[in-house]
Amino acid sequence: MSAPLPLAGLTVVEFTHMVMGPAAGAILASLGAEVVRIEPIGGDHTRNLLGSGSGYFPMYNRHKQSICLDLKSEDGIATARALVEDADILIENFRPGALDRLGLGYDALAQVNPRLVYCSLKGFLPGPYENRTALDEVAQMMGGLAYMTGPPGRPLRAGSSVIDVTGGMFGVIAILAAVEERHRTGNGQKVQSSLFETTAYLVGQHMAQFAVTGKAAAPMPARVSAWAIYDVFETRDDPVFIGVVTDALWQKFCTLFGLDDLWADEGLRRNNDRVLARDRILPRIRTLIATFTRDEVIARLEGSGLPFAPIGRPEDMFDDPHLAAGGLEQVTLPDGRETRLPALPIEMAGRRLGRAATLPEPGADDQVIRSMIS
Repeated sequence: MSAPLPLAGLTVVEFTHMVMGPAAGAILASLGAEVVRIEPIGGDHTRNLLGSGSGYFPMYNRHKQSICLDLKSEDGIATARALVEDADILIENFRPGALDRLGLGYDALAQVNPRLVYCSLKGFLPGPYENRTALDEVAQMMGGLAYMTGPPGRPLRAGSSVIDVTGGMFGVIAILAAVEERHRTGNGQKVQSSLFETTAYLVGQHMAQFAVTGKAAAPMPARVSAWAIYDVFETRDDPVFIGVVTDALWQKFCTLFGLDDLWADEGLRRNNDRVLARDRILPRIRTLIATFTRDEVIARLEGSGLPFAPIGRPEDMFDDPHLAAGGLEQVTLPDGRETRLPALPIEMAGRRLGRAATLPEPGADDQVIRSMIS
């Protein structure tokens, strides 16, 4: 028998939609918690999103149970309260006050379950903006991430729901800290995480750069890099990223690509000197790399200790040999098709936590869950 997962025995009730809340629940479920997802009658609308939203539900709702409740009815509210009365954790990411108006806010539920850890995932933590509606994109635009991602004057959203997912991760950190504190006090508490403050935390390195240097950080496409060679280079077919981030790696890079004259130049031996000479060095290296294929460049760099990367696309990850060695888990989609999706990207005690998963149909666990609380 395999060992139980680390959060086995913890029960979670999830009132969520879209990405941020489901992502937090998905992490806890992958760690072994029993997560019951409350969906409206007919199922969460996130299941039916098109375009960029079509991957939300399968990515962030594995390893969960589903019960459909009408939270505008007395029976639905009573069932929800009964579930929470015996739960360890509640997660919600609806608009501020939505669950309070249903009698499912923290103050009401803590009276019947003082051990409850109640996690609210919002657009903003308490403050002047707390009642605004926020999305991942709103937070990226407000918090400086879109400014840093796009070229000057063209703010650009990052290419995934990075704030939703990271905000959910901070929510999980707060949940686990509250569970640990409950071991000492016996009491639960309300914890919160937010999109806007998560964004500020992620761009904090650029805020700190301004504090240290007095100069505002330039958007990433226009930044002055800390290293002379830290860029995407064109080859004869597909581009490749190469980074030379130490003086020792500069020597190795020059040796690998026959740049003996550059290594012999004493004025380029130190990183900061190379940065100042970037306009002289880079054209030479771009011309050289362009004479190779991508695979030829990778063959030279493999095992050298130099950072490098082919430019991957999301669809390439299904066939990536490294991910295939344990980073993907088997998932059965609602229509019965099989696929593989990223497992929780951690290892514990020498084992990966990925395991086969089936996405629940709306309300698939209604009868089982109701029988447990009746």
